[in-house]
Amino acid sequence: MASIVLLDLMGGVALLLWGLHMVHSGVLRAFGPDLRRYLGKALRNRFTAFGAGLGLTALMQSSTATGLMTTSLAADGLVSLVPALAIMLGANVGTTLIVQVLSFDISAVAPVLFIVGFITFRSGGRSLTRALGRIAIGLGLMLLALHILLDTLAPAEQAPAVRVVLAAVTNDPILCIVIAATLTWAAHSSVAVVLLVMSLAFSQFVTEPAALALVLGANLGSAINPLIEAGIRGDPASRRVPLGNLLNRCVGVLFVLPFLQPIARELGTLQPDAAKMTAEFHLLFNVALAAIFIGPLDAVAWLLIRILPERKQPDDPSVPRYLDDAALETPPLALANAARETLRIGDTIEAMLREIMTALMSNDRKLTSDVSRMDNVVDRLNEAIKLYITKLTRGSLDEREGRRAMEIVSFTINLEHIGDIIDKNLCELAAKKIKRRNQFSAEGAAELTAFHKRVLESLQAAFGIFMSGDVEAARRLIREKAELRNAELEAADRHLERLREGRPESLETTSLHLDILSDLKRIHSHICSVAYPVLEAAGELPARESAKNDLLTNTLASPKTP
Repeated sequence: MASIVLLDLMGGVALLLWGLHMVHSGVLRAFGPDLRRYLGKALRNRFTAFGAGLGLTALMQSSTATGLMTTSLAADGLVSLVPALAIMLGANVGTTLIVQVLSFDISAVAPVLFIVGFITFRSGGRSLTRALGRIAIGLGLMLLALHILLDTLAPAEQAPAVRVVLAAVTNDPILCIVIAATLTWAAHSSVAVVLLVMSLAFSQFVTEPAALALVLGANLGSAINPLIEAGIRGDPASRRVPLGNLLNRCVGVLFVLPFLQPIARELGTLQPDAAKMTAEFHLLFNVALAAIFIGPLDAVAWLLIRILPERKQPDDPSVPRYLDDAALETPPLALANAARETLRIGDTIEAMLREIMTALMSNDRKLTSDVSRMDNVVDRLNEAIKLYITKLTRGSLDEREGRRAMEIVSFTINLEHIGDIIDKNLCELAAKKIKRRNQFSAEGAAELTAFHKRVLESLQAAFGIFMSGDVEAARRLIREKAELRNAELEAADRHLERLREGRPESLETTSLHLDILSDLKRIHSHICSVAYPVLEAAGELPARESAKNDLLTNTLASPKTP
């Protein structure tokens, strides 16, 4: 009998956690790309930041997700520490709202949510509609889980062994806090643990002071996970926000702990229902913490900066800066991180492209060696980004997120191929020119410089297309591809004309000149690959070109032969 009750209890908790996961993932799929942008705009002061944290967490039902976005913004210097801490105060209040709603007996709504969610999910053609259906099903599962928990606990109320164990636990409030904090850390959800405590209190398995102590533990445990996940990054600045949130919770717990008995007595007088009283204490605790700490946040921020001073960026440019594994649970944030790291590859490629032309024109041997070493940075960052995207795609991505993940991988592969062309071809041509002490004719040097300038401008335009998805810019880049092909033919014709004239510089550098033009054109073709997904999404890419581009992407994605 006891094993069956325990199994039913574990099943109810698992169902509750899965319902929370469905609500969280549904919100991210529906509004994920806009959440980070909204969060950045709402940080004018600590009060609007508090409101933003409250609203986002009430929507997503995950203070951890809000904390990850906030930590990322603060660590990257996009938001100051005080508004970031205010967001976490709001997030702590926001996560209590669903508990307030579920403290009422609305289990009859669950079948309606299942029906509405199922119909919406199955019939929704758009990802937004399907995501809303997922949210409705998740809420229904949470209500069903609470109903299962209450039904499971009711017959076990008279079990002597259960009462002995719970009596031993609930007599020690510190032990209650430790147990609840551990459960919250393991479940990654304070909402689930508080709802479980409400069920225990309703069934009179725990006393009212013990229920309040368990709630304190749940609040403490919810602040541990973000700190652990931020610690993975290794950057002290990324730990300031979660550490500040944990310190706030610790101060609140230490202050309330000695007064649990009188607080339980007063709240019990105002609210006889033990479950509702537990939910109301959870709300009051977080509102009180927000009211106390919203003022002295400047002092808290100063203390955190002293404890965790800024660390210099690593000197090794091949070490990824933005690939935060903690963000993998939040796909829009993880994709933004991968895109930013891809732009770092783009910056390196742009520097290689600039410097190799300087080396070709000036016969600078050292510059050629520097460019060749930069290709190693490109290779390592490319591998890191592909591994990061692979980890991300193991989770649940919607169609838009999956498409963006493939766009990032495709662009990084094309950038890596550009680096190989510069390293293996252009650097070799530069070394050959330097060894032979060749010089281009004035006209030939001017042609190569102008051609190179157009390729460089297209690379800069490609970065903008990659980040913005601008259709008009993508059209211009494809038009430039055709124009550059004609420019290469015209430049080759002019070079042959100089050969017919018998110019010695042209005779000495004829193979170099034509090979450089060919390699720059190949580089430009890889640059233009960024425009195809944008035009295909806009319905402007002909079927033949789309198939050609897919074939190119698959070819690039295949392992290289030695």
